[in-house]
Amino acid sequence: MKPFLAAIPFIAGIFMNAQENYIQINGSTNINTFKCTNTTFRTPGGNFMISEKSLPNIALKVDDFDCHNKIMTSDFQKTLLAEDHPYLHIKFISLDRNKAVYNAQIEVKMINRSKIYNITLCLENGKLTGRRSVKFSDFNISPPKRMGGMIVVKDDLNLVFALAANTQ
Repeated sequence: MKPFLAAIPFIAGIFMNAQENYIQINGSTNINTFKCTNTTFRTPGGNFMISEKSLPNIALKVDDFDCHNKIMTSDFQKTLLAEDHPYLHIKFISLDRNKAVYNAQIEVKMINRSKIYNITLCLENGKLTGRRSVKFSDFNISPPKRMGGMIVVKDDLNLVFALAANTQ
């Protein structure tokens, strides 16, 4: 029993680091909203080192996104052609710090198409958070339709970041 109790802090630490980092893609249809989240990516130690000399590059496995609905998750993976393009990449190109606010330039790559965006990130409690509006059409992706076009996903998406970060 004692070895098990001694392992609890270690197991909890692994779980907490896994839950601290996430990328979420929020969207809507003509009848509902959805959010697809990827929490499975990590870096060694669980934290991203953030400095002008060391910018994170994130590779997110498309199959690891969970939309909390089997049909939505399947449609999301099909829309992003997960079989042929298994990863969505987010590369930090530049990062300027002004106190607890970071202005970053990122490159988002989906289905071998890239788009560069500016994003403002805030550092709170050791977590770098931010959001950016993107569109399916930015990547020449047609938003999916269901039920013969009765349900249509809107072109607008909201990309949300939460990264446990060590800053220097």
